[in-house]
Amino acid sequence: MRPITRLALAMTICTSAFNAQASNVLVVLSDSDHLELKDKKVFTTGFYLNELMQPVKLLLDAGHSVTFATPTGKAPTLDQSSNDKMYFNNDIAALQEHKALLEHLKITSPGESPVISLSRVEQIGYEHFDAVYVPGGHAPMEDLLHSAALGKLLNNFHNNGKTTALVCHGPIALLSTLSDPTAFTRKLEGDGKAPTHGWTYAGYKFTVISNQEEELAKGLLNGGAMKFYPQTALEQAGGVYSSNTSPWTSHIVIDRELVTGQNPGSALDVGKVILDRLKSQSQAKD
Repeated sequence: MRPITRLALAMTICTSAFNAQASNVLVVLSDSDHLELKDKKVFTTGFYLNELMQPVKLLLDAGHSVTFATPTGKAPTLDQSSNDKMYFNNDIAALQEHKALLEHLKITSPGESPVISLSRVEQIGYEHFDAVYVPGGHAPMEDLLHSAALGKLLNNFHNNGKTTALVCHGPIALLSTLSDPTAFTRKLEGDGKAPTHGWTYAGYKFTVISNQEEELAKGLLNGGAMKFYPQTALEQAGGVYSSNTSPWTSHIVIDRELVTGQNPGSALDVGKVILDRLKSQSQAKD
């Protein structure tokens, strides 16, 4: 483990020690910098700036500890298209503030990132964490949906009723709890139908970026096309989908431990829900 990673973990633990109300939140990101499209085309992507940093800033400002992880421990990549004031209500100061925090945390730095692997998270112990958050950007559709390590973590959180929050394309990571997510998505890519049973979140109400919003934003793919849309995939897995009434407006769905946000505009509200749930958990312990 790199020295700065040890330091980051030590800081995470120490912060909790100094604040009795503090919780430990795990943020899981993709470590892919691209998404494979149809016809062997490739789309350069990563995580969305506001989807990661708006909830993270809320958590840090409230005194909570945040640990960042990717499947292999590789530093994640910022989707440069998200470096835009429109994702911050056209507030340039807010954009700059959140970008500065990202740079301060060195999350994307290949040599200094505090990001750890999901295997290291398991070594630390799932019980150390009070909530997990998965931001979007298209990258989770490349690796998180098939990650056995993430599936194991999510199943543990599910079994213990711990807050599991995801936004935009992030909810696609819930497919990792299938017994064979690769076979599921291969079938989905084939004839568009992949019925299954035994999914951890079957019957849960959820949201994710809608098929309508995907169609509206497909120009970002530079003429390419996604192999499938996350709304369709999660519905076929057994989820009960809920959408906003107007594209790109914030929409949050809460069902038991699961908190999902539909699009980039939902990230801040998802962060607020995480904060509220952590506060309630803390009060219940007192």
